Amino acid sequence: MADEQGRVFREAWIAGVRKHYPGEPKLGYVTPWDETPEWERQAAAAVYRQVRDFVAISGGHTSKLTREQKGRFVAICWIAQIHKHIESPKASYVADWEDLPEWQRQTDADIFEAIE
Repeated sequence: MADEQGRVFREAWIAGVRKHYPGEPKLGYVTPWDETPEWERQAAAAVYRQVRDFVAISGGHTSKLTREQKGRFVAICWIAQIHKHIESPKASYVADWEDLPEWQRQTDADIFEAIE
């Protein structure tokens, strides 16, 4: 179950990167699920569950959120996972929403909507 949830998250991430990233994305951004590091698989599954639970607890009313609000939720959940799995992450790994590139913001919103 967790593997499948993480895979859905990862596939939405890859689709978003391919759609929104300007130019050719770094290989690490589009690494297939089977080649994704274990910590990242765990983080993807955890954020999937957080979004799913948020949608359920909200009675489905997350459909009324803006794309930005949806993306922000994914971003903050991901940052918590980075802190869980990486002792001293690079600043770019835990950047606030305002500091994320536009392609990443759009991709995070796409991930929320794919799970929703």
